[in-house]
Amino acid sequence: MSSSDGNQARMDRAQKRALGLGVLGAIAVVLWGFVDAHRSGAEGWTHFFQSYLFAYVFVVAIPLGCLAILMLHHLTGGSWGLPIRRILEAGSRTLWFMALLVIPVLLGMSRLYPWMRAGVIPDDAVNAFKRFYLQPGFFVTRTVVYFALWVIIAQLLNKWSAEQDRSADLRLKDRMGALSGPGLVIWGLSVSAAAIDWVMSLEPYWSSTIYGMVFMVIMALAGLSFSIFVLRTLSDGPPLKNCVEPKDYNDLGNLILAFTLLWTYMSFSQFLIIWAGNMKDEIPWYLVRAFGGWRGVAVVLLLFHFFLPFFILLHRRFKRKLSTLSLVAGWMLVVTLIDVYWLVVPAFENEQKAPGLRLMDVCAVVGIGGLWLAAFYGQLKKLPLLPLHDPRFEGVLEHQHGD
Repeated sequence: MSSSDGNQARMDRAQKRALGLGVLGAIAVVLWGFVDAHRSGAEGWTHFFQSYLFAYVFVVAIPLGCLAILMLHHLTGGSWGLPIRRILEAGSRTLWFMALLVIPVLLGMSRLYPWMRAGVIPDDAVNAFKRFYLQPGFFVTRTVVYFALWVIIAQLLNKWSAEQDRSADLRLKDRMGALSGPGLVIWGLSVSAAAIDWVMSLEPYWSSTIYGMVFMVIMALAGLSFSIFVLRTLSDGPPLKNCVEPKDYNDLGNLILAFTLLWTYMSFSQFLIIWAGNMKDEIPWYLVRAFGGWRGVAVVLLLFHFFLPFFILLHRRFKRKLSTLSLVAGWMLVVTLIDVYWLVVPAFENEQKAPGLRLMDVCAVVGIGGLWLAAFYGQLKKLPLLPLHDPRFEGVLEHQHGD
């Protein structure tokens, strides 16, 4: 079985538009880098790498979140995973592409990370581990290991899922579940370490033991929200039309609500612990973001990343309709972008000034995001939009596929 002609045409159009926007954005951000370099010398390329890192961290959060939600589904079961499973699988299959796009970050390390400069980390016993850990070669090696782990897990899950379509082997469901348990542990540890490497080390004097967990929740929320938003664009035609009951959408809405509450809990816990500790190396991180020029962004996150979705998702009627749930999901993607901006960009500022959205930041998001979306839709078209022969969905699958 293949997707309907209507959905195939939608995916083709979306892929072409995404590719066009991605190419234009990539060309624009590179040209802007050349212009900045001509005006201000080497500093211009520094701005390029800063914008690239911000955009990259946001975009890579989506396929990593897709991988996490996919493993969560295989581990726990539940009919809520039926409509978004192929979307999650397609997202996870783009991690190899994100591995290629991380290369500019590695090439720009000397312009991004202060610890690359001699003398930034004091040569004393207190900072001995930082000096060992924050080494360029070790940094690159860890990044390679992260992507190797993610790609291997995604490859195995997708391979077994496609094999299940062909063979109807019931053992494959158990095999995917058996991998997903340790896979989630590996994912959590590696994502946490990657967040520390790529983002937290931008400010090497500051540290937080909760930081990696905050990014884990950000990525899971980004992957889930993206999947629901894409589901809405494909739900008008077969096989997705009328294949899902309102309770399944309600479950997806509850998942968004759960991750929203978890994000709030993690973020507030980090703030409370650091503020109560009152350590001079830790307080400045929040002085800039919550009380300096960036406090307006912090207020936006508090209102629209927590309060607004929290009160909306408390009502079942909003969660049981895909049209309204997808609007919430799209909004959560937007505030996740703002959240990543708030976490990353202030590290590049030398004073507590108000944030300003540079055109290069926009071009970087459009460029990397567009290229990734094109890769995503290319993967999504490779398999049926509903999994075949999965015993967890026997009733729905028999109705849809006529087995």
